[in-house]
Formats: sequence, C-alpha cells, structure tokens
Amino acid sequence: MKSGKALSRISLTLAILSWLALVFADLTLLFTRSNQIPSAFAEELPYILRSLYFVSLFFFYKYRIKRAEIINFVDLLWRVFVTGLLTTIFSLSLKSFDLLIGKLSQNMYVVNLFYLINLGLAGAFILSTFLVWKRLILYQKSKLLMRGWQVFEYGLFASLIFVFLPEEIVSKLFPVILTILVVIGIVMTVNMKWVAYLNFKQKWKSMLLMLLIMLYLGYFYININGFEDYPALLILHHNTTFLIGIFIFIFIYAFFSVLVILFNLPTSSVFEQKLSEVVSYQRLSQSIQTEQSEDKVYEILLDSAISTVFADAGWIEITANGQDDDAIEKYEGQYTPYSPDLLYYKFRIQDEEIADIKKNLKKDKIRNVFDFNATDRAVNYSKFQSRLKQGNFKSILALPIEVQNETIGALVLLKDVVEGFNGEMAKIAHTFVNQAGISIENFRLLTSALENERYQEELKIAKKVQKSLLPKMLDSNEDFEIIAFSKAADEVGGDYYDSYRIDENKIALIIGDVSGKGTSAAFNMSQMKGVFHSLSQLNLNSVQFFDYANMALSNCLEKTSFITASYFIIDKDNKRVDYARAGHCPTLYFSKKEGSARYFENRGLGLGILRNNKFIGYLDELTISYGKDDVMVLYTDGITEAQNFKKEEFGYVRLKNLLEKHAHKSPEEIQQEIIRELYEFSGQEKMDDDYTLIIVKFK
Repeated sequence: MKSGKALSRISLTLAILSWLALVFADLTLLFTRSNQIPSAFAEELPYILRSLYFVSLFFFYKYRIKRAEIINFVDLLWRVFVTGLLTTIFSLSLKSFDLLIGKLSQNMYVVNLFYLINLGLAGAFILSTFLVWKRLILYQKSKLLMRGWQVFEYGLFASLIFVFLPEEIVSKLFPVILTILVVIGIVMTVNMKWVAYLNFKQKWKSMLLMLLIMLYLGYFYININGFEDYPALLILHHNTTFLIGIFIFIFIYAFFSVLVILFNLPTSSVFEQKLSEVVSYQRLSQSIQTEQSEDKVYEILLDSAISTVFADAGWIEITANGQDDDAIEKYEGQYTPYSPDLLYYKFRIQDEEIADIKKNLKKDKIRNVFDFNATDRAVNYSKFQSRLKQGNFKSILALPIEVQNETIGALVLLKDVVEGFNGEMAKIAHTFVNQAGISIENFRLLTSALENERYQEELKIAKKVQKSLLPKMLDSNEDFEIIAFSKAADEVGGDYYDSYRIDENKIALIIGDVSGKGTSAAFNMSQMKGVFHSLSQLNLNSVQFFDYANMALSNCLEKTSFITASYFIIDKDNKRVDYARAGHCPTLYFSKKEGSARYFENRGLGLGILRNNKFIGYLDELTISYGKDDVMVLYTDGITEAQNFKKEEFGYVRLKNLLEKHAHKSPEEIQQEIIRELYEFSGQEKMDDDYTLIIVKFK
C-alpha cells in the first residue's frame, strides 16, 4: 500500500514536471523560430516531453484507481465524472478569461500556452477515464480477455514513437494502426458484465454519468481541434494515434454502455427480485448457524416470504406439538385468545383480523387453503391460494411448515388485491418454507447433540467424583487380606464400598447398592459415604448403625429411591465378624474347617423403604467366628443377576461353586477367577448392571 502511494506521488510529480518542461520547450522553440535564431533544443524534445507526460499520467491514475479496491461501479463512474467536471470548468474558465480580455488570443505565446493547458487537461481526463474503462472491462476477466487488453494497451503506447519516424512512413502507418486499435477497442467494449450487477437505481445513475462523460469528451475533442484555426500554433500535439485512439475508444465504450444499461432497465426489477430471493434463501440456510432459537427462524421465514412475494401482511402459526420448549417457555400466556394451542408470528396484522379471516374462510366453505394433507407427489400450488370475499385483504396464500414429514404449522400471506399471488410466487414461498423446515430440523438435531454433549461432560465429571468416593485401598490388618473390584454399567454407577478403622482391633466394612443408575445414583452414593464415615466412628453395633443411617437418609433420598447395604465389624481380638444387612445380597462365606461355602440370609430391609422408628424391627445381627483361610465374599446383585444370551442368570449356585473351587487361592486370584467366569458366562462386555466384588480372606 505504501509503495503504491509512493509510486503514485512520483508519477504525478513527473507528469507535472514533464508538462512544465513541454511548455517551456514549446515556447522557447516558438521564440527562436519567430526571431530566426538558433535553438538550444532538439526538434524532437517537445514530442519526448509530451510522451513522458502521458505515460506519467497513465501510471498516476493506474496506481490511484488500483488502490480503490472496495469502490463500486457507480463510484468509479462518479470519479470520472468529477475529473471531467473539474477539467472542463478549468478549461471553460480560460476560455471565459480570453473572451473578457479579447486581445490575448492574438498573442502567439498565449495561444500556445492555452493550447498546452487544454491538452494537459484533456490528457488527464481521458487517461483517468481510460483506466476506469479498463477496470470495468476486466471485471470477471479471463486469460483471453487479458491478452486482448494487453495488445490494445501496448499498441496505444507503441504509437507514441511514430513521431520519431519519417513523415512518409507515418502518413502510411497512421490510418492502418489507428484502424487496428479501433477494431480491438470495439472488441473490448463487448465486455460489460458489470452492468448486470447494478440495481435499478444504480443503472439510472450510471447512464446519466455516462452521458455527462460523453459530453465532456465531446467538449475536449472540439476544443482541442479548434486550436488548429490559430496560425500562431507552433506544434499540433493532439493529432496522434495515441490520443485519437483513446478518444474513439472512450466514446464507443460509453455509447455502448448507455445502450446496454438502457436495454437492461426493464429486467432490473426481475433481477433484483431474484437476488432478494437468493439472499432470503441464504438467510434461511444460515439461520441454523447464526440464530439461537427456533422463533428466530420463523421470524426470518416470515420476513423473507413477505418481502419476496410483495405481500401486504401475513403470519406464521405453529401448533402446540410443533413448538420447542424454549418457545413454549418464552411465549407462555401470549397465545391469541382465538387459538390457545397456536403460537403466532405476525406482520402487519392483528389477532382479531386473523380470527375474522379464518371465520370467513369457514363461512365461505373455502377449505383448501388450510388443507395440508395432500398425498400427491407433485405440489399443486393453486390449492394453497384462494380469494377472500370479505375484509381488507382479497388474496390469501397458505403453505404448510413440515419438520420430519410432520406438519407443525403454516405460513399465511395476504394481499389487498384480487388474485395477488401466482404460481411462481407460491413456488418461491414453498421453497422458503421447505428450507425453514430443514433449518428447524437441523436446529433441533444440533440442540439435541449439544445437550447430549453437555450430558456426556456432566457424566465425565460425575465419574471423576464417584471415583474419588471409592477408596483406593481398604483398611486391613494382620488377621485378614482384602481386595475389591468395581465396574459401572454406565459412565457412573450406584455401587458403593468402603472401610473405616474404628480402633486398633476393629475395622468397619460396608458394601451397598443404590437404586437406579446414572448421576442420581452416584449422588445418593455420595450421601451414603457421608453417613458411613459419620456413624462408623461412634462404635455402634451393626443394627444400630443401620437404624441411624435409615433416619439420616430418609431425609435425603427421593421417595422412589432406596439403598441396600451390608455392614460388617471385623473384631481382631475376638476373631469374629458382627454383621447386619439392609436388604442387600446375602453374604457368601467359605469355612476352611467345614470345606464348604454357604450364604448368610439374615433379615433386613433396604434403607429408605420404611421411614419411621419401626425400621429397626426388621433388622437382625449375625455374628460369624472366623478361622484361618476362611473366605468372605461381598458382592452386589449385578453379579448374581448377570445374564447370558439365553437370559439365564449367573446365579448364587454358580458363585458358591466358584468360591469353593478357588478358596485355597489368594484373594486376588479368587477375584480374577470369578470375574473371568462372569464375563465368559455373559459373553459380552456390555453390562446391564454394576459389578462390585470384595474378597476378604482371613489368615
């Protein structure tokens, strides 16, 4: 950008200096010739300076116009008009000054000076116009067009060297070269693609500006050629192939442009209408990306349809089952009293008028307007149009709005003239309605996807929280080893296990299963953890623990939620386990001494099922004396109720047999064998419920 400005300034400075030098050289030669004294300048110097002036002006306007990339076509023509206006006013001022003085036109020096000033002004005008024409012609340029223009432009500048050739050669080449340049220029003038992008108002402005530019061009041509009548004029600088070729080219292009614009005027309104349709269609297509709610899509649809078919009023009505939750919440209590189940978007029409129109349609037995249950593949647009016999509006057009093949509402357009809508208008409106339906469907899918994504993020957070709730390592002592395994069926589960060291000899151990799945189960599990750690340190027996836990959780759990659990107190001094269960799975115990395993099925009721002081009456405490190599297995119902492809359950018997088979192994090996058999039995990694397994082996 900075280099372009610098070159523009250098070119302008060089053009001014070369013109001043041309004036000085011309007047000096005039003086030496009139006084018959030898000249210090060569005869070719004025021609060189003239060529330098034209070339410098060309580059000045080239860089200046090139910088104006954002200027539209009318602004470019306006720049040419202003340049022509200023140069013409200055030229006319000189002529007026000459007329007032009267005697200046008799002075040969003044005549030559005036001629050179007018030549400089004409050169500035035609070269600026020439470069604007170039930009217009090369709009949407092609390779062939670029080559043709280069031949034309280079040919014009090459003609500047003719003055250095002998007079005999110049006189022969002048008409030939000029004819070739004019023909190429005429070929270039057929490129007027820019005209098609003007609206009706811009075309009128462009045509007026073109006519004024032709007027300025004619003035300069007549004015410059008028100096030929002055015998005192030393050198005719305007009779060159370069200037004449540019004059002809500018005039032809301006003349043809006026004709093309004039012939395009009748189609401007149609083109603008089609352009408006495209813009409106694009707005609807992009509404899913830019708008935050469905009602914005409806507003764009109504605005686009009305402006495209030139309707005087209209509305969109959406049925209750076609409304999204946001619209229902936003417009709750704002439905019309005439249609409480319809949501309305209106333009220049009131509720009373809508009710009257529907009433009149029903009264006149015009049913086809709102009959959207057609099964024909071909759309009969005439069936959506009708004539209103009463009220301010005389024509009505109604089209169904469909989302996923379900009609959720209608677009209704009105005009105050009879037969105001035709098939073309109905087709356009139908296209908009279809696109709006697609946008609404996409919007709902996108909203659903975003909600799912947000839900997944929440699940990830819940999973991290749940993972932090389960202990990484359970308490143990020299009397037993313990190992735990837990896997959730969903992102988060409701299984819970934990331990707490009551004192040096006693350790509390719990396993539980929260009803339900997902985040609600994980939340209730966190409440169970708080209750466990609060009550365990009170050194309560297992029945008392559950009694207090039930009272605490009854105030927290939903009415439909409950928790099953088993609570153990392992007493190292007395070599026993005090145990109670609150509706949880029976504990599986292997006795090394007896060589067999059995289930302890003492009474128990789930926490939160009975929420009063009678809960304790449904609990039994069991005491188990443990010996060396005895094994206690704690689990949740996800393991025993796991099913295979035949819908058979893993069951208590299979779990008991596995324990008896592998009881001699380490706790970790026992756990691995049970989990391996469980997965082989179910035959799938996808689980229906959470798996939690705890193995306690006494030493």
